[in-house]
Amino acid sequence: MHHPLRLGLIYGSARPGRFCDTIAAWITERLNADGGFELDPIDPQAVNAPALVEKIERADAFIVATPEYNHSFPAPLKELIDAARAEWEAKPVAFVSYGGVSGGLRAVEHLRGVFAELHAVGIRDTVSFVNAWEQFDGEGRLQYPERAEASMRLMLRRLVWWSLALQEARAARPYGEAA
Repeated sequence: MHHPLRLGLIYGSARPGRFCDTIAAWITERLNADGGFELDPIDPQAVNAPALVEKIERADAFIVATPEYNHSFPAPLKELIDAARAEWEAKPVAFVSYGGVSGGLRAVEHLRGVFAELHAVGIRDTVSFVNAWEQFDGEGRLQYPERAEASMRLMLRRLVWWSLALQEARAARPYGEAA
């Protein structure tokens, strides 16, 4: 599927030795296999907050790779989200989560409310890795990829649909005019 979309890949963790890098590498591999995306990593470890906000502004859509910490998402991710406001408006956000028994889904549920408050559109379809550290080998390869890859393909199709629809809507009428 070909589409000229700029996709912000948001790293949800800033911990040293984070597993998020493994998840982000898998997402990047899947995006490259799908083709058509211009990928822009957005990492809360970067110290230049204005540059991160510019990346958020330029993006047509987002995928958030988030772990679950204590039944929610990490504080550095919240800080990154809160650094921007209008830059999120009328743009779709998809989620790839990971964690223990819940696979990070509790973090995603909290993120949905945060992004709704920012007038971003959360995509229903997600990819979730239960006990993620057991699903990837030492080289960062997913051991049994079929289900996750199928979920990712569906999520990306929906993300592209929303991205194009919202891109057309923003071009026809700036979202700020709806206030």
